[in-house]
Amino acid sequence: MKRILYTLLLAGTFVFSSCTDELNQIPHIETTSANVYNEPANYKQVLAKLYASFVINGQEKGGGNADLSSNNGQDYMRCYFNLQECGTDELASTWLEGDKVGDLTYLSWDANDTWVSDMYYHIYYTIALCNEFLRNASDDQISKFAESDQADIRTYRAEARFLRALAYYHALDLFRNIPFVTENDPVGSFIPPRYTGTQVFGYIESELTAIEEVLPSRSEAEYGRVSQAAAYTLLAKLYLNAKVYTGTERYTDCITYCKKVIAQGYTLEPEYAKLFNADNHKRTNEIILPLTVDAEHTVSWGATTYIICGEVSNTSDYQKPEAYGVTQGWGMFRIRGEVPALFETADGRAMFFTEGQSQYLDVIDDQSNGYFVEKWTNLTDAGEAASNTVDGGVDTDFPLFRLADVYLMLAESVVRGGQGSDRATALGYVNLLRQRAFGNDSGNIQDGEMTPDFILDERARELYWECTRRTDLIRYDKFTTANYLWQWKGGVKAGAAVNSKYNVYPIPTTDLTANPNLYNENY
Repeated sequence: MKRILYTLLLAGTFVFSSCTDELNQIPHIETTSANVYNEPANYKQVLAKLYASFVINGQEKGGGNADLSSNNGQDYMRCYFNLQECGTDELASTWLEGDKVGDLTYLSWDANDTWVSDMYYHIYYTIALCNEFLRNASDDQISKFAESDQADIRTYRAEARFLRALAYYHALDLFRNIPFVTENDPVGSFIPPRYTGTQVFGYIESELTAIEEVLPSRSEAEYGRVSQAAAYTLLAKLYLNAKVYTGTERYTDCITYCKKVIAQGYTLEPEYAKLFNADNHKRTNEIILPLTVDAEHTVSWGATTYIICGEVSNTSDYQKPEAYGVTQGWGMFRIRGEVPALFETADGRAMFFTEGQSQYLDVIDDQSNGYFVEKWTNLTDAGEAASNTVDGGVDTDFPLFRLADVYLMLAESVVRGGQGSDRATALGYVNLLRQRAFGNDSGNIQDGEMTPDFILDERARELYWECTRRTDLIRYDKFTTANYLWQWKGGVKAGAAVNSKYNVYPIPTTDLTANPNLYNENY
């Protein structure tokens, strides 16, 4: 099974033809496409690899026998978490030098940053996997199979197109003007063209609208796999940020797709903390699309293992790893003081360990400075450790899309002037979140309080450490500017504005050298 999943498939695709000896990004090919795709059952096994590419880095436990021999050797989600959180007010890293996140933390990276490079190549590795799958899943390719098998593979094909669109969305959001390649491009020495953000936006939009009705409904989709609601949610995210990506607002379209998600019948999980524990696979009422992680089949030292072990101190006399279902803490992460300051006392989402900790940071890499986050755990609903994290990592899935985010996207789009809903409806959704957070209606807000800045703060309260903060701050023009300062922004204790080029990560130098179509405007 694992051999079928992982001995793929990418000879000649752009990622590998453009890599350097330094990255040595060569696929492990022991089996050819001809014999992988000769049986209908193999298509589902290959599809599993496409999903797994977001959370594990190789064919063996903890990323061994790596798919990409890259700088840091870590998985897609560990890279994504760092790029979305490290430079924001939501994260303070203790291990700046050991984890090589100093430049991410201080908003001072360049085109040689190892995390930026690893993220870029992980994205394009996933895109290449999807392209190769789709080359072998055309109607002509599958016509030799029984009609029922062909129908299944057409669904898998739609899922692969979604996963590719998701990877391209990450590329658009992080890098903006990027190389573009699909299954229709030749295999070999093809040099991809450079697409602008507007072009990439249009492609993602067209892909998702083409497959949204082909994908299974919420009730038909297996857990951990893409449903129609996932496509609707990704479209909503695309439209929410359309002005950043293309210069044109699309808030009405965001509302349209938020309503489509809501119409699928999702409801809020009554207990916020259970969305982030080891039994969160049971929260299909709210979680629209998880990235599945477990301590047996997808063992990773990145993804949620990185978050949960990283949030627990390895020096504190007060914080105990077993309280979070882990064998030991890694002590890498705390939250900067500005985010806890956003919470009212009774807000149950303020899940911070404060004993022996200062709220604010005299220095960023001292574990006693800043609160530890307690939101994520490896505990079951019964309060027991789900796995031995020394041997197997955690069992907690990453809720990539969930209903709470959809409610807040709709509310923000209404407040910003989008049509198709109204302030009363949006206010109702916001107050549902606050009623869960406070346990009653004492935290409810009034219409006049529902401003754009309130929504931004509410997104921090609801979604911290869920890889949304950088994107949100950029949309509000607060990531690089002096419009909002937090401690150690720009490498200064009081916080400082930085060059606006840091709203976009640079294409790595290694790929600029390999592809003459690419360039960075400001790096």
